[in-house]
Amino acid sequence: MPLPRLLMVVTGDDFGYCPRRNQGIVDCFLAGGISNVSLLVNASAAKEAADLAGRHKIPIGLHANLSEGTPVYQHLQQISTLVNPQGFFHGKMGFRQALEKGQLSMNQVELELRAQVRRFIELTGHLPHHMDGHQHVHVLPDVREVFAQVLSDVRIPFTRVPIEPGLHNCPWVPAHLHTFYMEVEKDALDSIPVFKHYGIRWPDVYLGLSTMGQNMSVSSLQRALKQALGTRTSSTISRRAPDLHQPVITAELMVHPGYPSHPDEGGCGEGPDDFSQSTEREHELNMLRSPSVLELYCQEGVQLCGFRDL
Repeated sequence: MPLPRLLMVVTGDDFGYCPRRNQGIVDCFLAGGISNVSLLVNASAAKEAADLAGRHKIPIGLHANLSEGTPVYQHLQQISTLVNPQGFFHGKMGFRQALEKGQLSMNQVELELRAQVRRFIELTGHLPHHMDGHQHVHVLPDVREVFAQVLSDVRIPFTRVPIEPGLHNCPWVPAHLHTFYMEVEKDALDSIPVFKHYGIRWPDVYLGLSTMGQNMSVSSLQRALKQALGTRTSSTISRRAPDLHQPVITAELMVHPGYPSHPDEGGCGEGPDDFSQSTEREHELNMLRSPSVLELYCQEGVQLCGFRDL
């Protein structure tokens, strides 16, 4: 059998957020739509999610969370730079604002990250196969150094570097999200030397920002795959398939499948957010397991895998 043109990890983020998210992710995995999950260990249904991953042999990593809900490390839950007066993390933008103002203790960030790794091991019985950041906090200034040090110390080999090829030319992405994505990309670019220094690895290509929610379609996924297949890096050259005379490229596609959360069920302590309660996640679920998308993978020479297969 010829080697694939693209080895792709399709990661279902926010595993553990609520029972309906868990069920949607499992349904998607069993249908062949995803090949990997990323667990929020401080989420309300994290234990159920870990048990489901074990039961169905789903490759699982850690979705490190510093922005939503409450800390895992008990001493940081009351008075710390990471939480507001109500004891919750500062939020996606609040975390970034506090970081810019120099108000966050990197020692406390490290304590929380290590506590989340320990909780992951308690829930699953093994180290994460990879570790990324909820809402991309792991590539932020200062945080990325702490994050890389923790990964290196506990020997987690893979992370996510959210730099999506072609993202600059996606007019369907709303302006406010595009601005945020460009900031994420800048932070991710600045993270590369840090991750390299600590020996952390990541796939050749990252995809998923341009295909989130209602933007996921056969055409948008096809566009993303063509962008990925046009990538050439030093690592792909070393994986050149002798019978095809072309490189084998690795990629991660970030996705968010699930069924809509009930208003009073789920989240990381404050209840589910609007995106979780919307139909957009179910749209992703239906697209990912549709015959059209699975056929697209066959046509483009895409083989789904987990991080541990890279």
